[in-house]
Amino acid sequence: MCLVEGCVQGVGFRYYTQQEALKRGLSGYAKNLVDGRVEVLIEGELSAISAMLVWLETGPRTATVESLKIDQVPCANVSEFRTL
Repeated sequence: MCLVEGCVQGVGFRYYTQQEALKRGLSGYAKNLVDGRVEVLIEGELSAISAMLVWLETGPRTATVESLKIDQVPCANVSEFRTL
């Protein structure tokens, strides 16, 4: 699970995150948190996850990512990538 901090709400961050995850064959979700961060859960092949983490460090051009915190969590076995 990742916590993305910065100007990441109201700028299409969840939508673009979903598009990038789908391109890489990943499942999971992107969810706005009440404190202004976005929580991202990604599951899939390690190489695709690694590429997604690199993308999350900067996000789409509409966003400004100030920090990315990454924590490993047990697999949730989700079947698609959704925005919440």
